[in-house]
Amino acid sequence: MLSDPQTSPSATPVPDEEIEAAVVQVAADAQDDIHPLFHGAPQSTEFRKLRKRIVRQTREAIEQYGMVERGARWLVCLSGGKDSYTLLAVLHELQWRGLLPVDLLACNLDQGQPGFPATVLPEFLQKMGVPHRVEYQDTYSIVVDKIPQGRTFCALCSRLRRGNLYRVAREEGCSAVVLGHHRDDILETFFMNLFHGGRLATMPPKLLNEEGDLFVYRPLAHVAEVDCEKFARAMNYPIIPCDLCGSQDGLQRQQVKQILDQWETNAPGRRQVMFRALMNARPSHLLDPKLFDFAGLTRRDQNDSGEQIDVAPPQLR
Repeated sequence: MLSDPQTSPSATPVPDEEIEAAVVQVAADAQDDIHPLFHGAPQSTEFRKLRKRIVRQTREAIEQYGMVERGARWLVCLSGGKDSYTLLAVLHELQWRGLLPVDLLACNLDQGQPGFPATVLPEFLQKMGVPHRVEYQDTYSIVVDKIPQGRTFCALCSRLRRGNLYRVAREEGCSAVVLGHHRDDILETFFMNLFHGGRLATMPPKLLNEEGDLFVYRPLAHVAEVDCEKFARAMNYPIIPCDLCGSQDGLQRQQVKQILDQWETNAPGRRQVMFRALMNARPSHLLDPKLFDFAGLTRRDQNDSGEQIDVAPPQLR
C-alpha cells in the first residue's frame, strides 16, 4: 500500500519561510519580465516597498493633476541623472500595467558640455529597447559666450534646453514634454522664489507653454529625491553627473538645499509637511489682492426693520 506523502513520516515538511521566499521569487521573476528597465531589480522587501511607493505617488500625481490624454504621445526627457532614470522606469511600468494609455518617446539633448559621455544614454536606451531620440545642439558654447565669467550658466542653459525640447516634441508629434523634477526640486524652487524673487511660486506639476500647444508635466512631483536616489542606484543605472559644466558651486539652489537638509535633520518629516502646505493654499489668508478680493469684502448688518443687509466698505477719497 502506498503511503500518503502528506502523512508519511519520511516526508519533510517545507518551512513556511521557504514557501514564502519561493512565492516572492516567482513574483519577482514575473516582474522582471515587465520591461528590460527592471531586469536585475533587487528582490529585497525594502526595494519592493520603494518601487511600489514611487509608482503609487507617480500615479497619484498623474491622476490628481489631470495629465493623461488617452492616445497622446509624451516626450520623456532623459538627462542621465537619477531623477530622469526613475521617471523613465516608472512611466514604463505604469504603461505596462495599463495605467498610462499614452505613447512614450525618450529624448536626450546633448548640449555639447565638455566631458559629456555621449554614448552612454544611446547605448543604454538601445539595450533596454526604449524608443528614443538623441538630439545634439551645442548650447554650451552659446552659454559660455553670453554669460560673464564667474556667473552661473543654469538660467540661460535651461531656457535654451527647453526651447530645443519643445521643437523636438513638435517634430515628433508629442502633446507633452515630461520632466523629472521631484518633490524636493519643487520645494527648493518655492524657497528660492520666496528668498530671492519676492513671490510665492514654484514649479507646477502641469503647465501649458507660452505658445499654448504643449503641456509640461512633472509626474514625480510627489516623489522624494532620496527615493529617486535609492531607486536609480539600486537598479545600477549609468548615472551621469550633473556638474559637467562646472557651474554648480555656489548656486542659490544649493544654499536652499542645505537649509532644508538642516531643517529635516532637526525635525524629520519637515519637508513633507512643507510640501503639503503647497497643496493647501488659502488666498484669503495671504496678502495678494489679485488672488482674493479684499476690497469687495462685505459684512452683514441689520436695518431698522431687523432685516439682514450687506454693508459695503467705505471708499477712500
